[in-house]
Amino acid sequence: MRLMQSRLDLNLLVALDVLLDEGSVTGAAERLHLSSPAMSRTLARIRKALGDPVLVRSGRGMVPTPRALAMRTEVHDLVQRAYTLFSADDAFSPGTLEGTFTLQAEEGTIAVLSGPLLERMARDAPGVTLRFLGEGPRDTHLLRRASIDLEIGIITEATGTRVEPLLEDRFSSVVRPGHPLAGREVTLDEWCATTQLTNTRRGRIAGPIDELLAGMGRSRSVAGTVPTVSTALLVVRETDLMGFAAERLHRPLVERLGLVWVPIPLPMPPLRLSMAWHARYDADPAHAWLRRCVRETTADVAGDVARG
Repeated sequence: MRLMQSRLDLNLLVALDVLLDEGSVTGAAERLHLSSPAMSRTLARIRKALGDPVLVRSGRGMVPTPRALAMRTEVHDLVQRAYTLFSADDAFSPGTLEGTFTLQAEEGTIAVLSGPLLERMARDAPGVTLRFLGEGPRDTHLLRRASIDLEIGIITEATGTRVEPLLEDRFSSVVRPGHPLAGREVTLDEWCATTQLTNTRRGRIAGPIDELLAGMGRSRSVAGTVPTVSTALLVVRETDLMGFAAERLHRPLVERLGLVWVPIPLPMPPLRLSMAWHARYDADPAHAWLRRCVRETTADVAGDVARG
């Protein structure tokens, strides 16, 4: 028992959690407000305690060892449980928080939510840094791997995660000012005949709209796809292509670019935006506060303003 106590240091567990999350001594040092040499000495102590290198050099970066990968989730869970245990009786104050929250969302969602969220952090929690990650072409399951704290998007529930609805929306068409369809109701024939630009992170040419049209014996003209809403809207502004945006969530982007809404003459299903997090964060007061910030910011950005 005496030997175990001499090797046990909860600060090493916290440092290990951050090292495995960052995959970098420099990044971990910045998050823990330590110098790089001090972080390197901490890593040396962790290696000695575990009898494992933990992180090894690979090219210009570092990668975790198989043992480090196997223990990453358990280490993070232990740190979160310890944090909850020691902070349970304390009154939570965002102003005392220090650290980084990582959020993943589609780039158009980041464009409209990041500014208000960053301003709120600067005002209420100046010690907090927000790191936004975009969506890639494939599902990465970063929530389950504890690489992100919160995911925002069109989310299906998965084992070990919590999903909370944020907003019910719907897609609409958008065109540049002066476009032949701008400012008037259009028929389905006119809408289908207009050359369109879709946005999809997976690069799929066809989607739910095409399935709906196929059931009616119709099709539309698609010029191409781009990976994000913001890119599509920028292209639409400079061409005669018709693009798409969510009426409430993307309204700030559409208005900033001076684009014109063109209602889709089809019975479109609702678009449901949600946020998801790993169940390990359920009792974490800091994470609960982050979720409240995202919930309130989304409501503020979307508003209840009707389309102009």
